[in-house]
Amino acid sequence: MHPSQPSTVFGFMKYISTRGRGGTVSFSDAVAQGLASDGGLFLPAQLPDITPFLKEWESLSYPDLCFSFLKLFADDIPEALLRKCVDGAYATFDHPDIAPVRQLKPNLWACELFHGPTLAFKDFALQLLGRLYAIQIERTGVPITVLGATSGDTGAAAIHGLMGLPGIRIFILYPDGKVAPLQERQMTCTGSTSVFPIAIDGSFDDAQRWVKDLFGDLDFKNHYHLSAINSINLARVLAQCVYYIHAWFRIPTSARDSLEVVVPTGNFGNILAGWMLTRMGLPIPHFRIATNQNDILFRLFETGEYRVGNVDPSLAPSMDIQVASNFERFLYYQLNGDAERLTQTMKTFRDTGTVKLDGLERDRFSASRASDADIVATIRRVHAETGYVVDPHTACGFHDIHPTRPTLVMSTAHPAKFPAAIHQAIGIEVTHPTLEKLKAIQDTRFTMGSDPSELRSFVESRLKQA
Repeated sequence: MHPSQPSTVFGFMKYISTRGRGGTVSFSDAVAQGLASDGGLFLPAQLPDITPFLKEWESLSYPDLCFSFLKLFADDIPEALLRKCVDGAYATFDHPDIAPVRQLKPNLWACELFHGPTLAFKDFALQLLGRLYAIQIERTGVPITVLGATSGDTGAAAIHGLMGLPGIRIFILYPDGKVAPLQERQMTCTGSTSVFPIAIDGSFDDAQRWVKDLFGDLDFKNHYHLSAINSINLARVLAQCVYYIHAWFRIPTSARDSLEVVVPTGNFGNILAGWMLTRMGLPIPHFRIATNQNDILFRLFETGEYRVGNVDPSLAPSMDIQVASNFERFLYYQLNGDAERLTQTMKTFRDTGTVKLDGLERDRFSASRASDADIVATIRRVHAETGYVVDPHTACGFHDIHPTRPTLVMSTAHPAKFPAAIHQAIGIEVTHPTLEKLKAIQDTRFTMGSDPSELRSFVESRLKQA
């Protein structure tokens, strides 16, 4: 099903909440709000059909492709401004192809998503999101308070995509002692007075819950103009769609009909972007969800049961997640847009920690999981067979590769961000100039215990000082 024309409001595309009670808003308002007023996640009321554009798009550069795709959704932004946002975002990347696809074996490719400023795939969306926020602030004159949770990469990418922009204050929560040291330094060594990295005594899921609870206080949210930078922000998902289209065009046509796209994921946002494209007409035949030992998504697609487990620290810390925020968007489509049923399902999950789901497109999805031992062994094997060095998250994707099926692995982070794991696997010291500079910079961070009320007080006090 590929609707040919998007629904519009006030002449623009219409955006709705997954829970059906948030009204309709424009693209810019959906981006600024992040989370809908009813606690749901924004989606286009109707997805466009991109099939008429694919032939034209195949020859475009990455920025041109991104602009052509996003203008289908960001139609309330003047095209000249949108073009400026896109060009500025991807001028920060250090590879001319932005997301190069590298062939490692006859039927094996890696799409490198780590050539942005913080060396992780999150840069694709957050370099763009910062510029979209700037447009919103200039248009309205209203400052934005960015509040987010991270298991490592999102926080760094958000900070480096937004800091220094007028009218933006950034609060990022992360689990103390449970992100890679270099990931933490990317957040705490900025020198910016508008950035507040907060280490909490808890897990990423705890941090994410605190953030969602504060967004749920509509008076607080509206008073301080809160906006979400986590992948609950629809702009994140749409920006990430682009590199799937870009990569698809770089796979030989003879391999596309049976291609498996493997996506390391914890929060379901990265793979959701690829899957949503199939609803718009991009014919990716199969996805594999690659998890680490925190395998709630693996268990879901294996058993049909979505059940919270314990979060165990791993060599792939950005995937140390149990509750995947973007799963709600996927579930909305699986329930055929039944917002009432979606709301009840999410309530059941929140109250019980488990929910049974049927009809999860088993023909489209498979899943795998990798223990820490698997990660080390995979890094070693991939390097021995191809000379290619992968980070621990991407190693989860390379684990359990089909020996003959054409496979594209989304390579989500530069291996230099995880030197201990790489050294453990292959005895090599992998470095990057961007990260080396951080080692000489004084870090600044804030700490909190396990009481979520601390967050409210901290945000209020810092904003009143601004």
